[in-house]
Parts: sequence; C-alpha cells; structure tokens
Amino acid sequence: MNLDDQKIKDILLREAYVAAQDIKKAEEYCKRHRSSLVEYLLSEGLITKDLLGQAAAESFGVSYADLNSNPPPHDRVLKIPEELAKKYRAVLFSEDGAHARVTTDNPAQDQFVAELVPFFPSKKVVVMYSLPEDIDATFVYYRKPLETRFAEILKTQKRVAPEIIVEIIEDALVYRASDIHFEPQGKEVLVRFRVDGILQEAGRIAKEYYENILNRVKVQARLRIDEHFSAQDGAMRYETKGRTIDLRVSIVPTLDGEKIAIRILGEYIRGFALGDLGLSPEDQNTLLEAAKKPFGMIVVSGPTGSGKTTTLYALVKVLNRPEVNITTIEDPIEYKIPGVNHIQVNLQTNLTFAKGLRSIARQDPDIVLVGEIRDYETAEIAVNAALTGHLLFSTFHANDAATAIPRLLDMGTEPFLLASTLELVISQRLVRKICESCRYSFSLSVNDITKIFPSAAPFFPKETTFYKGKGCTACNDTGFKGRTAIFELIRITTEIQDLILKKPSMWQVRKLARGQGSRAMFEDGIEKVKSGVTTLEELMRVAAPPQDNK
Repeated sequence: MNLDDQKIKDILLREAYVAAQDIKKAEEYCKRHRSSLVEYLLSEGLITKDLLGQAAAESFGVSYADLNSNPPPHDRVLKIPEELAKKYRAVLFSEDGAHARVTTDNPAQDQFVAELVPFFPSKKVVVMYSLPEDIDATFVYYRKPLETRFAEILKTQKRVAPEIIVEIIEDALVYRASDIHFEPQGKEVLVRFRVDGILQEAGRIAKEYYENILNRVKVQARLRIDEHFSAQDGAMRYETKGRTIDLRVSIVPTLDGEKIAIRILGEYIRGFALGDLGLSPEDQNTLLEAAKKPFGMIVVSGPTGSGKTTTLYALVKVLNRPEVNITTIEDPIEYKIPGVNHIQVNLQTNLTFAKGLRSIARQDPDIVLVGEIRDYETAEIAVNAALTGHLLFSTFHANDAATAIPRLLDMGTEPFLLASTLELVISQRLVRKICESCRYSFSLSVNDITKIFPSAAPFFPKETTFYKGKGCTACNDTGFKGRTAIFELIRITTEIQDLILKKPSMWQVRKLARGQGSRAMFEDGIEKVKSGVTTLEELMRVAAPPQDNK
C-alpha cells in the first residue's frame, strides 16, 4: 500500500466512511497491539477492501477500479506489454472508442501516461487506482507455461538448475500455493502445486536435469548432497521483490528417485486477523472470552494443514501488547510476530518441545504457544504451566474436539489436572471458498439433495438455494478462490470438568457438549454452504454429518 495510516484515517473521516469513535478505538487498539490501523479496520469489518480501495483512489484524485470483482480478460491485459505493465504496475481495466482506462496502485508516477499513450492512439488514457494485491493477481496472465520457460532456459546452456528453481518458486507464489512437489516418474519429473488444499500439475522436467536441481535444493537447505537413501529435512529462504519467503524442505527416497516437497511458510499470516478465520460471531466471542482469562489451556485440533497454527497466530496477534510477555516454541516457526519471542525446536541440540517448554516456564511468560503436543512429557509440562498461572495455547492431532479430550487423557495426563486447566477445545478443517467473480446460484429440492448426498439431506428441510463458481480467469477456471475454516468449539463447563474426571469416551464428551449447545463442524459448514461461502460438495469432502450416540 502506498498510503500510510494517517492519510487513510484522514480520508475515512473526511468522507464519513468510518465514525470518529471507531477510529479512536482503532488507534487505541493499534497502539497497544503494535498493528496497523488499516489491518484493524478490516479485521473488525468497519471497512471492506473495496472501501479501502475507494479511499485510496480518492487520495490520488482518481476513480477506483475493482479488479477483484471485475477482472479484465486475458487479451485485454496483454494489450500493455509486460515490461511496461510491471514497470508501472499497470493493468488495462476497460476500453471503449474514446477512452483507455488504465489502473495502477501508484497513479502519481512520472511519465506513466506518456509511455502508455503510443499503445492507445486516438484515445484518452484515464488513470485509475487498484489495490496492490489485485494488481499482482492480474499479472498472472503474463506468465508463460512452465514447460515453455523451461525450454527457454535450457536453450541458454547456462546455469539451468537455479533458473528453473526460481521460475517454479515464483509461479508457486503467484498462484498462492502452500506446497511445491517434485515427483520423479520414469523419464521425467512432475512438478505439482497445492493450491487451496488441492494438488494440481504445474509442469514437467526431463529427468536428466533433475539431479542438478535436487543438489541445488539440498545445498540451499543445508542438506547432504551425498545422501540418497535416507529422508532429510531442512529449510531455505527465497528473496524476491523485497520480500523474504521461508521454505521448509523435505526430501525422501522413492523407487524412481528422491522426491522433494517444499512447504511455503505462512507469509499470508502477516495480514491475517481473527475476523478472517471464518468463526461465527458466537464462536469468536467464546474464543476471546477464553483467551482473556489469566491462565488455562486452549487447544486447537485437526489434521496437518487444517489451519490450526493460523488460528493460534490470529489469537496471539489480538493479545500481543507491550505489557504482555508472549513466548512460542514451534517446529517450524511459520511467521515472526513483532513483540513475540519465538523458539525453534532443534533436535540436533536436543531442544525438544518438552525441554523448551521447561525453559520457557522459567522465562516469566504470560502467554505460551506450544506448536504441538506430541507426547506425554510435553502434555504434562503444558498442563502444569497452565495450572501455575500461564495462558497456554497449543495444537493437537485429533479428528474433532470431542476426541481431543480422551486422547489427551490416553497420553497419561492426570484427569484432575486436565479438568482444572482446559478452557476450550477447538477443531477445524479448511474448505475452499467459491470464487466471487464467477459465483452463481441455483435451487435444489430435498429430493434432489437426497439423490446426491443422502446423509446431508436432513439439514435442508425444504428447497434450498445453493451456489457454485462457473470458473473464470480470476480463479484459474476452478470455481474456487481462497479458503476458510469450519469450526467445532467445546467450552469446558463445570459439567464437562466433572466428566473429564471419569475418563470419558469421545461419545460421552460429544453427547454432553452437544446438549450444552456445541455445534459440530459439519453444522458450521452447512451455514457457510447456505450463505454462499462454499459448496456442499466441498463440505462433504472434508467433514461428515454428526452421528448422535443414543
């Protein structure tokens, strides 16, 4: 963003986009939590990104072009040559007989219009403003297929491996991939990206060039290049356009060669706030109430890649104040938050979760975030830390919130200690969001739903309006863009504390929690289906309807 908080504040107040009391509240919050005014206003829903874009456009004295809701087609974007488009961060938004409307995130650039005029003879070039992230998303049209770029690199006969790796990582960042896979297969290596939780093919590399690529990755991740038959884990950093991207590298031997998996660590968390997670207002209030207590445990459960750490980071950002000492121990550290002390697990120096947690307890912390409770020792220390006056957050592998409690007890945690410290158990999954640019609605009767998903039919007692994405350039023809979470929360009431003392089964915990108003993940997902956030097919992919135990 080319605007500072003060300028945005002046515009929002002058145009009455936000009330003065809300701005004052936001400034007080930002002072305490070391965050930006814009980030707070967006997270609290006081402004939308469109409203922010309009305010920014007004500060430049131009109109706002909403590239997110009205993405220009491929051929229109390419009317401005790539070099010029990236130099001025310019996109051709619309065009008619008299005008060419070109948008950028910095309309005040010198020579901007002068350099564009030759490409639109006899037309007036009108400058508009768009948000930087929307400009970046549009630039995907300039990217040639990976195989085409690989071929161009191979023709140069120069350092092939570094250039190919750069092209792949750049593509992964453009498409907001969370993981990059290099999969040896016979005579070629398949490159795949995980985008919004789904793997998709990105390109193929001839096997003869793979050894150099593999060795290059090993060197950058500080792994042994002479080891080919053991699994290796490492980390590397990639710098691009003033940003530093942390990458986690895993290499394992397969029948056809060594497979590389690269996790792109959560840079997106920088702007992620509690309001972005997908929590209902009731669930968000429940979470904040538990987090405002001076001590106790909040546990987030779910499989790998379900957004557990993101939820805890969003919570930490809310609680991060100058007078609070927050310390985390993680493997890996996915994002560094100013004002928070991060500790990296290091098995080579015997710094485990348990040993690190023991040390943290002697560091006078107020809030402790444990990346994962993996064993009895970590669970025991975590529970005791929560019991002795600390607020402790952690993640845990369990299928749902009700299962997490028996599993913690099975680890050897004393029931009376768990009952005394546990405040809230959250379980979550990620679902893909319908692309807003191509979303359409249609109706289905209960009979129609019964034929497609019989187990989901009871949640739709009458004809229901559903939504889907047709597939467009904005979503790469998938119909989905971005992800949100579905949640299940179990608040530890006095009745559940008593039940924990009896070492209950998952069914007993679930029955009592549901009797007290707890909602299953599937039911939370149903609300998101009905409101047009995701599809029923996507919900059924990640969650099953609850089964009441009689």
